[in-house]
Amino acid sequence: MSEGAESARLAAVETSLPGIASRYRDVVQGGDVHEAPERLWRRAVEDVQGGRFDDRPLYWARLRLLRRLRGAGHAPAGAERRSRGLPLWWPKDEPALLLTGFDPYRLDQCLGQSNPSGLAVLALHGTRIAGVRVVGAILPVRFRDFDAGLVEAALAPALRRRPRLVVTASMGRDGFDLERFPGRRRSATAPDNEQATSGALPRRPLPPVGLDGPEFLEFTLPAAAMAAVPGRWPVRDNRRVATVSGGGTAAESLAQLDGQVAVSGSGGGYLSNEVAYRSRLLQTHLGLDFPLGHVHLPAVTGHDPGVERDIVDQLRLLLAAAVKALA
Repeated sequence: MSEGAESARLAAVETSLPGIASRYRDVVQGGDVHEAPERLWRRAVEDVQGGRFDDRPLYWARLRLLRRLRGAGHAPAGAERRSRGLPLWWPKDEPALLLTGFDPYRLDQCLGQSNPSGLAVLALHGTRIAGVRVVGAILPVRFRDFDAGLVEAALAPALRRRPRLVVTASMGRDGFDLERFPGRRRSATAPDNEQATSGALPRRPLPPVGLDGPEFLEFTLPAAAMAAVPGRWPVRDNRRVATVSGGGTAAESLAQLDGQVAVSGSGGGYLSNEVAYRSRLLQTHLGLDFPLGHVHLPAVTGHDPGVERDIVDQLRLLLAAAVKALA
């Protein structure tokens, strides 16, 4: 699909969810269009941290802003990244915790869908957890961006600054899953936000073009400390993967997966698993050593600010436990 596939939903959301669609209209339509992406990001962060616990207005306002930019003859790619918190802001002379989340997705099933991982980024960006400043950004749910190297381009400068902790997050299952073994291949059939699919199947898992590396990697998060944190949802050190020859299995170690061809990593066969794999592979290529890994957050249907606030609160506790475990 073309890059207009996402903005094609704008008319429907403006009719069915006018309060969400019209939020930040002043930013999108007024002022210097070149400054609007940063202003949009800052307003979304301020809104969420001020108590308006909703990530969806940022997503839809970004699409309206990109439509305005294209109509004025501007290239929207750089502006879009700036509205996502990219390039990553970095605090001076203090340790940092890098956190990424994702846009809402599954929008053809639920136009009002939220993503608690993106909401967590907005809620925590710039705050301190256990004395460490959080630096956040929200990634698109689009295969083409991953294929173009967005993850590596966004994270490489930040990783070189040696953050105290790096956590990529996404919406997942019925609890908090610490995804121990990300896999190299795509296998999920679900479309992305542009209705594009990866072309892969569970019976035919495919590596993204140009992504060379081991079939599986292992995260470096302090899983025991994080899993010990009590809360509303269970916290699991998820070791389950799927391989071509062995099917589904809970691996005890990375060595157990030697010689296997990945079907799905602990985080699945979609972009959640892929951001986990790409970030960990990038870290190894850069020769860096600090805790890094992926956390799947509990799934929500539509948007529930009370539930999502509880998710973010529990994530904050998990991150605090991870930072303290490194002391």
